[in-house]
Amino acid sequence: MNFVLHGSPVSAGITIGYAHLVSSARLEVAHFEIPAASIDAEIERFDAALELVRGELRELTGHIPVDAPAEFGAFVDMHRMILDDSTLSEVPRALIRAEQCNAEWALVRQMEGLVGQFDAIEDPYLRERKADVQQVVERVLKALLGHPGPTPPQTSDEQKLIVVAHDLSPADMILFKQHEFGGFVTDLGGVTSHTAILARSLGIPAIVGLHLARHMIRENDLLIVDGLQGVLIVAPDPAVLGEYQLRQSQLELDRQKLRRLRTTPATTLDGTPIELYANIELPQDVEAAREAGAQGIGLFRTEFLFMNRRVMPSEDEQFEAYRAVVAAMRGLPVTIRTLDIGADKALDGASGDAGPNPALGLRAIRYCLAEPQIFITQLRAILRASQFGRVRLLIPMLAHAHEIEQLLALLRQAKASLAEAHLPYDRGIEIGGMVEVPAAALALPMFMRRLNFLSIGTNDLIQYTLAIDRTDDAVAHLYDPLHPAVLHLVAHTIQTANRAGMSVAVCGEMAGDLAFTRLLLGFGLRNFSMHPAQLLAVKERILRSSLGELAPLAARVLRSPDSAKTRGMIAKLNS
Repeated sequence: MNFVLHGSPVSAGITIGYAHLVSSARLEVAHFEIPAASIDAEIERFDAALELVRGELRELTGHIPVDAPAEFGAFVDMHRMILDDSTLSEVPRALIRAEQCNAEWALVRQMEGLVGQFDAIEDPYLRERKADVQQVVERVLKALLGHPGPTPPQTSDEQKLIVVAHDLSPADMILFKQHEFGGFVTDLGGVTSHTAILARSLGIPAIVGLHLARHMIRENDLLIVDGLQGVLIVAPDPAVLGEYQLRQSQLELDRQKLRRLRTTPATTLDGTPIELYANIELPQDVEAAREAGAQGIGLFRTEFLFMNRRVMPSEDEQFEAYRAVVAAMRGLPVTIRTLDIGADKALDGASGDAGPNPALGLRAIRYCLAEPQIFITQLRAILRASQFGRVRLLIPMLAHAHEIEQLLALLRQAKASLAEAHLPYDRGIEIGGMVEVPAAALALPMFMRRLNFLSIGTNDLIQYTLAIDRTDDAVAHLYDPLHPAVLHLVAHTIQTANRAGMSVAVCGEMAGDLAFTRLLLGFGLRNFSMHPAQLLAVKERILRSSLGELAPLAARVLRSPDSAKTRGMIAKLNS
């Protein structure tokens, strides 16, 4: 039966192949009572399953393909760490004894509690780390139920394999990588999940958040995965199949052409140079940034170091991670954003008091100023890494002048402690602020007097301007980058910084969206930062753009009274 499903595209491209279904042990767990005399045996069964999975993960580490992205090893290590954490290895044992329940049920109950805590986290990247917990639990459940791990069937160049799963872990993806599968689709997941990150690093078309795909698709169904639009077509008719085969061929030709632009300077038709930087989540992402020809790292999110652990990383651990990125960029600038985390993420992995609205609570710079020892530790680590290249410090979610004053005071304290310990650092390190709160955009001079550069985080700026939680399905349709208020704030920030001679970048999703490239150029933007996979396409658009033509058209867009008219004008801008 022919039908279409829609989800979230996480890795661009089109792939055509046959469905291979991967089962989910979590969907098969029953609840039953264990006799008192059998409790110890049940706990032993649970411990044996844990040990079996530890062995599987050790074996996976030894079988990671040589050409696999470095993220694979990091993610397997993270899953081993989650497995060994007492919240999963000890608490279920206590539940088995206290409630006389089977091990599977105890493990799932504990997992659901942990997932609930992750769901309360405001930051979308951190919130989706719950997927790692679920994936580790999935492996343990399969061991308890006696299920083997996923084994991909043999495929050929003519018959690509498309994995269809309720969820899929990075560890599972290592196995599928060896069989060169063509893509994957899952019921669960989001655009910042680890599995999505791996899909992007591998260049594999993928769609997540399809909800019922695993239930509706049958083994060996012919599938078309459109990773550009987030569309999954099941059992396409010959006409649709032919159309997508042509599109697939054209995309491959386009990719080959774009790769030729890697060393071409990003310059407009009228000779204005544009700086193109990469956003990264992990130190291993540097390779993709360099392959895309990025002129530096415009946003290094440091949250990955703080995920899924009971205690904060040490100064030395942070320093080594930051140094690795700085050294790999070989003198190109690296902008490191300080910890963007909320009070809803406690140090031991338990949820704190998130408040009635975590998005408006103790997060980002507010959290760091409330926890000065944690903040100073990170500042020291970043400063120490600055001696190995050009490091810039970026502070998220600024809204008040006193936040900058407190930041600078703590930075002076961190510098003084390094000087006292005779540890070198770049004494001229630049300090920047993220403009992602409307108050910051409307009071720029207050920040510009104290900072060296600005970076516009359009994702949060849109969310806060429109009072919309972009992760809430009920209101997600109202998340509109083309709302006149949003465009005015973005243009105002760029133009105010330009008049003052201050460097300003856009590092949110708008920077990597081709629909906005010319509009942002017309506003005066000369520095874009985006996921490495988007960089060459944006460069090509810049090479075919004339600023002399764009500026008056962008001004007309700003005078447009509503989003509908704006969309038509932007379509003309991109024609």
